[in-house]
Amino acid sequence: MENPEKVILTNMCMIFDGTKLLVQEKVGKGFKGITCPGGHVEPGEPIVDSVIREIKEETGLTIKSQKLCGIKDWFEEDGSRYMVFIFRADNFEGSLTSSEEGRVFWAELSELKNLPTMWHFDQIVELACSQEHSEIFLDSTDNWKPILK
Repeated sequence: MENPEKVILTNMCMIFDGTKLLVQEKVGKGFKGITCPGGHVEPGEPIVDSVIREIKEETGLTIKSQKLCGIKDWFEEDGSRYMVFIFRADNFEGSLTSSEEGRVFWAELSELKNLPTMWHFDQIVELACSQEHSEIFLDSTDNWKPILK
């Protein structure tokens, strides 16, 4: 049976170095502010390959032993489902380098609340740091309230 649902696939990787998280100050189109690096999955590209590629392009780092923590998803106004595969990594190599996507830098986890982070960033960090949940679903019928599942 064919699935008529249009799906947009993206990824994000939370890279940890002890108590620090690699964050990116996004610039350009769309969201501007602090988030973690990641991007779109190319047609025909495996999800894991896409996050390794995006992290290399946006940070100069090559991640290893990345783990899928869960997904964040919601339905857009046009009915398409937007899905973000959220990964976690603490094994990487290379030299940290910013890209045209934005400046990358290490931030203490305890200081994240003081930064202009993306919408529902605290729930994404919780998803990556705990094993209690595997999905953040944004419910548009409840004023885009995040639901951890």
